[in-house]
Amino acid sequence: MNIAYYTDFGKAFRRVWYLVTSFAGYIMPSWWFRHQLPGIMKGFTPEELETIERRVNYYCRAEALRPTDLPVSIREFKFPFFSKKRFSSYFFDLYYVLRYFPRESRFAYLFGDITEETELPAFVKSRPITDGPTRSVIMKLVQLRHFHFIEDPTPFSQKKDMLVSRTTWAKASVKRSLLNKLFLNHPMCDVGKTRLEEDDDQPESVKPFISIEDHLKYKFIACVEGNDVATNLKWVMSSNSIAVTPKLCYETWFMEGTLVPGYHFIQVEDDFSDLIEKLQYYIDHPDAAQAIIDHAHEYIRQFQDSRMERAIQVAVAQKYFELTNCRE
Repeated sequence: MNIAYYTDFGKAFRRVWYLVTSFAGYIMPSWWFRHQLPGIMKGFTPEELETIERRVNYYCRAEALRPTDLPVSIREFKFPFFSKKRFSSYFFDLYYVLRYFPRESRFAYLFGDITEETELPAFVKSRPITDGPTRSVIMKLVQLRHFHFIEDPTPFSQKKDMLVSRTTWAKASVKRSLLNKLFLNHPMCDVGKTRLEEDDDQPESVKPFISIEDHLKYKFIACVEGNDVATNLKWVMSSNSIAVTPKLCYETWFMEGTLVPGYHFIQVEDDFSDLIEKLQYYIDHPDAAQAIIDHAHEYIRQFQDSRMERAIQVAVAQKYFELTNCRE
């Protein structure tokens, strides 16, 4: 057992505070939030409104949404107190937005790691990256875990010339397992997973949990997709280390599909055959490495304006309801 993982009291406090404030918002009368809806989009500059529109159109692809019968109304959307799997973070993050709309508005949703196209127009946390129409409408779900940005005081030049990776459930991801198998004992890599899995064929790859602070001692951090996206990609891109990953397949509110390889992160082959070559290149070319870090920081900034983030979330839901046009 990795004791450090289970005694991260800062993480535990954030979780408790999130639940307390979420339940407080849940019991407030919904009419109070509906009354605020008209004012949410006010006060933005033309440039900010253009940014909001661009992101709304990315999350909600209008050409894929049509009026249709949807399974649940906002009035019926209640916290599942007695359900075995409550998806608390998913529920509260979605309810945070839906409470601004008429209670008869109908919608569909899928909680969990969604990696396939939805049958109905539905709110999701994740979807496959595609340029075409999609009925999967991304909302900012599980944001406490996924949207955690950091301040990194250590410049790239003072970090170890190595790649670090600590994953969980590596067996669920072929790419994560392959990274561990190929580079477990490589001198430029400190890779492993933090727990032993059922029928595990790589028990030797289990290593102690390390904190985010310890990750930041390395110049390169692996951000390999698991069940869907790599959760750590967001905080890594806010650091002075560089995210390293094979081609991205899934996206969330972070708009992973708009990230540019070699500009925002280092992309390697799916079989990691060029991993060491890429690491060595950026070790030998620190200016090129710093450019990636600067571009990543610039990308992160668009998610750090809480007022704009709320406006975009509400605008995505509003567009969804207008397009599907379903009422009780």
